[in-house]
Amino acid sequence: MLADVTLRPSPNFGVRRNGLKPSLIVLHYTAMDSAASALDRLCDAASEVSAHYLITGRGKTYQLVAEDQRAWHAGQGEWHGLDDVNSRSIGIELDNRGNHPFSEPQMVTLEALLRDIMNRWHIPPSGVIGHSDIAPGRKIDPGPRFDWARLARVNLAGAGGSFDTGATPSSAQFSSAAQAAGFTAKVDIDTLLASTRLRFAPWRQGPLCAADMDLCHKF
Repeated sequence: MLADVTLRPSPNFGVRRNGLKPSLIVLHYTAMDSAASALDRLCDAASEVSAHYLITGRGKTYQLVAEDQRAWHAGQGEWHGLDDVNSRSIGIELDNRGNHPFSEPQMVTLEALLRDIMNRWHIPPSGVIGHSDIAPGRKIDPGPRFDWARLARVNLAGAGGSFDTGATPSSAQFSSAAQAAGFTAKVDIDTLLASTRLRFAPWRQGPLCAADMDLCHKF
């Protein structure tokens, strides 16, 4: 456990179902004006939402729910064909409105926390995902400003892979490649394309193109 963690217990948790243990880490942004406001909401029983951790823009870490308990952060979603993501994951909220960069102190703290959790629960880099990965169309966090490539470079997130079709891909080819990469939630092709771009190429716009078959980070 990291030494500098402040406990701020939330009432919004339960028992992990079916004996499941954490095999995923889901990253979120708070989309609120301040960390204090986010903490109040995550710890308010009326909100019925929580996460295991919140990291402020200054890099301070709060623990809201014990890791062996089921926090209420993911909602409905699916990854690699597996549902009940709350029972399978540890949720980390990042103090960020979604329209500005994530601070360096926050990213440094996140990297340390990820290493700690991944070592404790034997979670591979491929198990570190975004809320938008499991709930395409419904969620976009941690959003286009989050530096996934930075995490992948230090093995704290999956690097992904390329799916070479030899030509401009069809929607069917792209859908098959995205599902193989983990994006198995049932959504239309446009929503799926937007979700994979958020993760691997947030700058890309327009219709499906051959570059979209690179579901990976370029270093």
